[in-house]
Amino acid sequence: RPVESAQYTSHKFRNELLAHGLRQSMSRKGECWDNAPMERFFGSLKSEWVPETGYASEHEARADVQRYVSRYNITRPHSYNDYRSPVVRERLAA
Repeated sequence: RPVESAQYTSHKFRNELLAHGLRQSMSRKGECWDNAPMERFFGSLKSEWVPETGYASEHEARADVQRYVSRYNITRPHSYNDYRSPVVRERLAA
C-alpha cells in the first residue's frame, strides 16, 4: 500500500511523536527541502555505486553501502564544498 502524506500530517501521528519527545520536520506540500540532502545522497548512491544487477545478499549490500558511505564522507568531492570531501571541509572550518 502506498504511503499517503496525509497519514504523516494526521493528529494521531503528530501526537504520537510528541508523546515520545520527537519533533516532526516536514515542509509544506511542494517544498521538498527537508528531504533534499537524503534524496541527493541516495541518488548518488544508486547512480555511482550500486551495481545494475543488484546484490546477491543483504550482507553483500550492507558491506558495499558502508564502503560507499565512507568514500562519500572521506574522499568523494562535493561541488557544494568547493570540490572537497565533507571530512576535509569540516577540518578546514574548524
